[in-house]
Amino acid sequence: MATWDLSKTSHHVLICNGGSCTRKEADEVTLAIRDEIAAWGADDSIHTTRTRCNGRCEDACVVTVYPQGIWYKSITPDLGRRIVREHLLQGHVLEEHLVYTYDKVFVATGLGAAGTTREEAARKKQDNAV
Repeated sequence: MATWDLSKTSHHVLICNGGSCTRKEADEVTLAIRDEIAAWGADDSIHTTRTRCNGRCEDACVVTVYPQGIWYKSITPDLGRRIVREHLLQGHVLEEHLVYTYDKVFVATGLGAAGTTREEAARKKQDNAV
C-alpha cells in the first residue's frame, strides 16, 4: 500500500462504501470519480478515500468533499463524474444533491433524511429496554 504525498491536495473526497451505499452503486461511483480525476490529470490535487458507513444510509450513495464539508446524497456514477468536473475542478456545488454544508457546524439543507441525534437514539434505546 502506498503512502501518498498530499502536499498538493486541495480536496479530499470520501466515498461511502457501507452496506446501503454499496447497494446503490458505491463501487461504481468510486471508480467513476477516480477515473474522472485521472482523465483530468487531477490526481495530485484531489485525493479519494473509500470509507465504510458514513451514517447517512437513507441518502445512499453518499460522497463527502473536504475541506468544505460538503455532503452529497443519491450519487450515481454520472453524478460522481459531475462532482469532479463541476465542483472539484470548477468550484460549482451540485445544489440539487447537497445534504450538508459546513460552517463551524454542519448545516442541513433539508434535502436529506432528517436523521436522529445521539441523545434521541440513546433515549429510544432506553425506552426499548424497559
